Amino acid sequence: MGVLMFAVGTRGSDLRELQKISHDSRSAITVPDFTDLAGVQEQLQSSVEAVVVDVTPETPTDTVDTGKKDVVFLLDGSDGTRNGFPAMRDFVERVVEKLNVGPNNDRVSVVQYSRDPEVNFYLNTYTTKEDVVDSVRGLNHRGGSPLNTGAALRYVRDNVFTNSSGSRRLQGVPQMLILLNGGKSFDNVATPASALKQQGIFVIGIGSRNSDRSELQKISHEPSYALSVPEFTDLPVVQEQLSTVLSTVRVRGTPMTPTVTGKKVTDFYTPMSLQHVH
Repeated sequence: MGVLMFAVGTRGSDLRELQKISHDSRSAITVPDFTDLAGVQEQLQSSVEAVVVDVTPETPTDTVDTGKKDVVFLLDGSDGTRNGFPAMRDFVERVVEKLNVGPNNDRVSVVQYSRDPEVNFYLNTYTTKEDVVDSVRGLNHRGGSPLNTGAALRYVRDNVFTNSSGSRRLQGVPQMLILLNGGKSFDNVATPASALKQQGIFVIGIGSRNSDRSELQKISHEPSYALSVPEFTDLPVVQEQLSTVLSTVRVRGTPMTPTVTGKKVTDFYTPMSLQHVH
């Protein structure tokens, strides 16, 4: 029915039960007492404002759009990832193999960065999976320092997630950025990460043991989408997790000009035991 459930409980609630009721386990929020509800108000409001849920028809239609998407890989090509880069490249190839690449289906772009970002290919450069995979296999490690992740995030927002570069954000096609990162950034990431989210771009950050976890969590769509592996050779461990997210997430692009991006009907349910009876 397309009903998104958030559950808020106290210390007397059963957390597992709340998680079962909620849209997903992260939508179950707890407070020590109901007097502490003000502490989660902003978190709940942000979730309600940010979520756009695709409603699936209750009766099967002739064709159900399984979801085309624009996927951009942002790869840390700095001096610190020289040894891990072949594993990063293989990981990108395996993820692409699972996508339905085509001009009217999934589009893929790869950007490498260290001190400055460099586009390997745009979303509209290749139209077949074979061409994308061939290009990925031919990627060479760039090198360089320092690592400016903030500048790279800003760059992809302004130069890759754009109409001229093949992005279909303004047509409502989900926009996804997958960051593979191997170290702490020398510049600020908070502002460009926030700008990406405001533009409706869904970010997943994947780091190694040398990455700054809190930085990855800031960059990612939400902290739980910051994934980490000990070494880049361990990336296959998170591949299935990433593929699941890629196949299920629906994030609609937000138009540049202010428009109504979606209507929500919000219902609050309070158990009778908590209602004041006159």
